Amino acid sequence: MNRQLIRSYILLVAVAILLFTVPVAFTLTDQLRDDTRDSVLREARTMALLLGNGDSTSCEALTKVARAYDAKTPDTVQVTSTSRCDPDLPEPVADPALTRAVRDNRETTDWGSHFVWGKHLTVTVPAEDDAAVRIVYSTSDMTKRLWQIWGFRAGLAVLVLAAAAAIGAYAARRITAPLRELNGMASKFSDGDLTARSPVTGPPETQTLARTLNQGAERLDTLVASQRIFVADASHQLRTPLTALRLSLDNIADGTDDEFVREDVEQATAEVVRMSRLVNGLLVLARAEAKVTAVEPLSLRDIVDERLSVWRPAADERGVTIALRGSVGADGRLLVLASPGHLDQVLDNVLSNALEVSPDGGTITVRAQPRGDEMELTVADGGPGMSDAEKSRAFDRFWRGQGLTGRSGSGLGLAVVKQLVTDDGGTVTLADAPGGGLSVVISLRAATQKSTG
Repeated sequence: MNRQLIRSYILLVAVAILLFTVPVAFTLTDQLRDDTRDSVLREARTMALLLGNGDSTSCEALTKVARAYDAKTPDTVQVTSTSRCDPDLPEPVADPALTRAVRDNRETTDWGSHFVWGKHLTVTVPAEDDAAVRIVYSTSDMTKRLWQIWGFRAGLAVLVLAAAAAIGAYAARRITAPLRELNGMASKFSDGDLTARSPVTGPPETQTLARTLNQGAERLDTLVASQRIFVADASHQLRTPLTALRLSLDNIADGTDDEFVREDVEQATAEVVRMSRLVNGLLVLARAEAKVTAVEPLSLRDIVDERLSVWRPAADERGVTIALRGSVGADGRLLVLASPGHLDQVLDNVLSNALEVSPDGGTITVRAQPRGDEMELTVADGGPGMSDAEKSRAFDRFWRGQGLTGRSGSGLGLAVVKQLVTDDGGTVTLADAPGGGLSVVISLRAATQKSTG
């Protein structure tokens, strides 16, 4: 919008310059032509009168005037030899202009070109006894004057346009400043910052718009905060009865020998476990969206080693190997910026999904390597992978992909991963793993390494 305003302002000034400056330049050019022609005609008429007198005194005066005129001006005076006065001056070449001047007793003016003028202005004035005086005037001085007229105005126009551009840029920034504030607020909103507000500045229209948006943002922030509080409270309150229900089901399973009853109890227990994971996931999301913790430098190797030690027993039961590759296995000083506990939950969710889809005897590869100012952590499984359509929805809440080995998934795992990683200033993407399967690629901001001294 700034560029459009500046272009419009410059165009308006350019039109004003065109309307006022160009006509003045043409008027000055025409005035220069007329003044020069009239001056040369006056001199030619004076010499024609001296030539027409025919006496020796007039002839001598004509010679002196013509030679003085030649010396002080870029002119050449030519005189026909048909009169009684025969001054020592060059004779003009016979041409139609000279013929018309002598025959019709009429002055002629020839600029030598139809465009402005040529190299010479030729003025022919008739005299008595079929004689004529011709002055051939060089237009070099006129051409210099013409360049001065147009050059000055062109330079002035450039300076005015430059000043107009500077003034237009300043005015455009002042005019669009409230709109930029509103756009900044909208950008923060799109990034999830519901506390963003816009200053109420500018013209009345933008002030009204800013107030309306601020009021809407305030209401939306209140509603979202209430929703988060409700989800967090509900999730927290549900954890205790779910735990008690699972214990009761375990007691029932331990106290019965009926296979049908045991099978029903195991199915119910599985659903309780899934519900517990769902409640835990909702609680994690509610806390993450509240952004109650700040990032700090954490040792990537320590966190990865700790979480792998927790998950390896479950993987060993199915013959699944969890392999650690990359720089994280060799250098414990690698630090990433993350909130305490976030990366632990991220790895738990990713490893849980990878273990669920990996076939018995398969391999889960965990790799970490630096990428410029970031640390890239990749978890690749050997499962069925995902199609592009599935990848586009994988981070949606409560969405569950196909090809799982069980039904314990809550559909919140990857949603929790994305929320936690994004809150820490990182990114998470899905890609096809080499040889088949799915790779979860997590990029985190690298922190300055701690001093080892």
